[in-house]
Amino acid sequence: MAEIAVIGAGLGAMAAAARLAVAGHHVVVRESTATYGGAVGRFERDGFTFDTGPGLLPLPAVYRDLFLKTGKEPLEKCVDLVQVDPAARHVFADGTDLTLPGASRAGVVAALDTALGAGTGDRWGDFLVRAREAWDRTRRPLLEEPLWSDWKVLAEREPYPSVPHRRLLRTRRATTLAEVGAWELRDPRLTALLESHALAYGLDPRAVPASAAVLPYMEHAFGVWYVRGGLRELARALYERCLARRVEFVFGAEVTGIVERDGRAAGLELADGSVADADFVVAGVAPEVLDRLSRRPVVRGEGDVAAQQEATSRLTVLLALRGGRPEGTAHRTVVHAEDRDAELESLFGPSAGAVAGPTVTVLRPGDPGLVPDADHEAVTVSCAVPGRSPAAPQDLAQRAERLLTAAERAVPDLRDRLLWHEVRTPADIARATGAEGGAVPAPALAAADGRWLHPSNSTATPGLFTVGGWSHPGGGLPHAGMSGALVAGLIVEGPDFRGSQ
Repeated sequence: MAEIAVIGAGLGAMAAAARLAVAGHHVVVRESTATYGGAVGRFERDGFTFDTGPGLLPLPAVYRDLFLKTGKEPLEKCVDLVQVDPAARHVFADGTDLTLPGASRAGVVAALDTALGAGTGDRWGDFLVRAREAWDRTRRPLLEEPLWSDWKVLAEREPYPSVPHRRLLRTRRATTLAEVGAWELRDPRLTALLESHALAYGLDPRAVPASAAVLPYMEHAFGVWYVRGGLRELARALYERCLARRVEFVFGAEVTGIVERDGRAAGLELADGSVADADFVVAGVAPEVLDRLSRRPVVRGEGDVAAQQEATSRLTVLLALRGGRPEGTAHRTVVHAEDRDAELESLFGPSAGAVAGPTVTVLRPGDPGLVPDADHEAVTVSCAVPGRSPAAPQDLAQRAERLLTAAERAVPDLRDRLLWHEVRTPADIARATGAEGGAVPAPALAAADGRWLHPSNSTATPGLFTVGGWSHPGGGLPHAGMSGALVAGLIVEGPDFRGSQ
């Protein structure tokens, strides 16, 4: 039995802790804040309850596997998991209103043809076929295997089979998601639909590789799921699973350093001056925090990738509304930016930080457990904002106002019904996760010379591993869960571990 010290209690860290405990190890998780969950938080006021992090769960199979392999009770016995259908409503810049059914290719094609015009459904359907091929080529190395030292195999080959595009005297293939939209979908609304999946993770569609087509494919193929009571209930269930497997938690525990002996990670230095010895250290913290604890930049393994492109953050407004949720309301509505180019420049361009109309996600769960009674509604509205560098308060106030204005396109009577609202800024994310500027990591993507991969879970320091969104396979709830499986496999089975089965 090994002694394992885990830094942080985010979902990736808890996923690793539960699996390691089941393997017979003694695991102690130290979390600097007062609770578990990391970015998967909760806000409560006046009988209203809101998720302050992710509000929907893609690819639930990751957590089904986790709960199956760490205890007798499956995931569905621990949380009330329901598929969201329709998958989403989309309100486009020209006023077009589209509702997409969940997990039905024929239904999606019909809905697109009806709302956007004949032929659009087939173009989207054909795109999803190509996206599936990209998924089949990358699923295992990006989600289920450690990032091997020959990771450049993932970096050099574009897995998305783009359609040849004739332009002047040249034939080209799309290399970015934006080019896929412009050359293969050929409708600004279809392009907005495609790019919204990248923007949901704070990714620039003009820069991310065409392999980002796997993001809408995941949603189409596996559905989008909601946990009654909010996604915080998933964090609670995982925390309780850890306790049942005798994982120890110490909250309010400030780790000040990682102890090394004979060139190997050997424990943690704590704020009270004590040392907690360990055979392995698992760090579920942002890179800058890990570097500070190690007192030097941490090298993540032989031939490792560089840190991913600059990450964005999220601005979220929690709305307490009088009046019940109307019958037939979509759980999720995406309100697309009226000026796509201005939005992308405000997020990713040289003038990043300038305020422009955003693409907004509006969540209206219709969950009676989130409201004081049936005559009220809890609504969450969010959008991507620049990360890393803190925004001025007046800029955040302007962004929040623009966010609400955009949300009125989905909830026309929003202002009249508003009782109160709460703004959650990047600073709140930074306090919960330790990430500079409240940056939120995105999933790993293949191709583009590896610029969209994340550093490996193993490091050049024996005994030190990283878990969570800032390491392979990147951000997002499914990816966090898979990072826990990978770290547990690397510790239990050693460097010959070939990936989860």
